[in-house]
Amino acid sequence: MKNKVTMQDIADHLHISKNSVSQALTGKDGVSEATRALVKETAERLGYVYRKSRRGRQNEAAASPASIDPSAVLQDGGTIALIASDYAFSRKSFFGDIYLSVDKELKKYGYELVIQSISPEDAEALRLPAFVENRSVDGILILSHITTPYVQAVLDTGIPAVLIDHHHPSLQADSILTNNRFSAYEGVRHLIELGHKDIGFMGDIDYSPSHYERLEGMRLAAFEAGIRLREDWLIQDAVEDSSYVHGAIAQMQERPTAWFCVNDGFGFMITSALQHLGVKVPQEASVVSFDNGYLSQVCTPPTTTLDVNRRLFATYAIKQLFSRLENPDQPYTEILLPTQLLVRESTAPPPGRAEERLL
Repeated sequence: MKNKVTMQDIADHLHISKNSVSQALTGKDGVSEATRALVKETAERLGYVYRKSRRGRQNEAAASPASIDPSAVLQDGGTIALIASDYAFSRKSFFGDIYLSVDKELKKYGYELVIQSISPEDAEALRLPAFVENRSVDGILILSHITTPYVQAVLDTGIPAVLIDHHHPSLQADSILTNNRFSAYEGVRHLIELGHKDIGFMGDIDYSPSHYERLEGMRLAAFEAGIRLREDWLIQDAVEDSSYVHGAIAQMQERPTAWFCVNDGFGFMITSALQHLGVKVPQEASVVSFDNGYLSQVCTPPTTTLDVNRRLFATYAIKQLFSRLENPDQPYTEILLPTQLLVRESTAPPPGRAEERLL
């Protein structure tokens, strides 16, 4: 059976870069009109198939994802791909729930799900999975952060795609996101209402825009309460490693009475580090984390956290992807999903302030 023609085949045939082929076929700037015409002519001659909506209804009014019935969009089934970094797949307690929910949701409509983990080496080399290169899938769900150039390479294939729990200003794609700023605001506001003014942050804001937005939400809550955050307590380049977290806290001359952590992993590690250093949680230091994953539940004491509804990610991502298949020219959309603050035993008023609650 003859293999499908890829963008790389066209690039090799014309002795130009794969990126130029992608720009020509997807209508983006960066190539001359003469090159664009040559690429399209060569693609047609070699048998390259550029996938758009299977029903081609490009001139109809765009529908919101909430109004799209997936079973009415593509009724003959198909295949959807889900790709994520090795790191994302390793976080089974969070992202595992999402891709299992995606698989269950797709099966309702007769679709198959193929899953591919992207290694750091693949991301660096921009090596796309064969089903992406060959365009043998109808759509792609990109889970969490890989790298911006890699996600762009996937988008450049022209296959309809939706980002889950990730976005970036340079990526033109639909995104399903947690409302990171307002959720973090709510978590930090909880600490402030308990009476905490000395609050630290633990996370790596370079990992993902979502983590940066959680720090912004913390700053907003502090600003509204008239609290000045100490920058030396805002650890923004943290490594998610227990030895690192323990060392970062141990070397502090003064410590916050409360911590807001960018995810449950950091929350678990901070609680463990504090206890190892003789600090009682929550009597002497409170901890709030994010995600409501397994670690927040098994931690001692259980961690107050922001609960992310993983099933909603799956439902909205699939609806948005089918909406994109049905209406490929509609504007790109970002959908922000709410969280719920789950108050557990890791938060209490600061030492000596049990009687004082800020309003």
